[in-house]
Amino acid sequence: MLRLGLTGGIASGKSAVAALLRELGFPVLDADALAHKLIEPGQAAYDEVTREFGLSIIGADGRVDRAKLAAIVFADRAKLDRLNAIIHPRVEAELLRQFEEWERNGVRDAAFVEAALIIEAGIHQKLDGLVVTWCEPAQQLERLRARGLSEEEARRRMAMQLSVAEKLRYATEKIDCSGSLEETRRQVEVLGARLRRKAASS
Repeated sequence: MLRLGLTGGIASGKSAVAALLRELGFPVLDADALAHKLIEPGQAAYDEVTREFGLSIIGADGRVDRAKLAAIVFADRAKLDRLNAIIHPRVEAELLRQFEEWERNGVRDAAFVEAALIIEAGIHQKLDGLVVTWCEPAQQLERLRARGLSEEEARRRMAMQLSVAEKLRYATEKIDCSGSLEETRRQVEVLGARLRRKAASS
């Protein structure tokens, strides 16, 4: 079973490609959702995150207010690095466990982990390949504005990640998400067929 990463810049089509891969029957672990779960009360990273960033990030329900946490870390690279140092090792341990479970349960062709920071966290070094989604930076900005971010917030979040060109240097497969969803779907179907052929011949 190939262990593959799926990444891309913020608002570059990564989640759409993950959904298309799931439609084709490939298992995909959402590492960003896993990271969110890890900071829930009683979970592995909750105490450390609240100790590091203070009680101001705790909402009335006792849970971490992710918007408040995001406002802190996306304004300060050192704080973002600190949060990632708490979260990434725990996410990595869980995703490696999930890959092993899928393999034990008979997945033979490929399984994916979808994460924004696969390269930044060094996780790509433990995988068999990396699919990078991309679109033009102007499209990323437009999509982030459509999600309700101000232009300044959107630019700041984009600047906190590796550039599209840098991410593409690590890619073993590239998916161009600058066109229509149908154009993206065709590329994902070609990739899926190629992975299944590869698994069948090995």
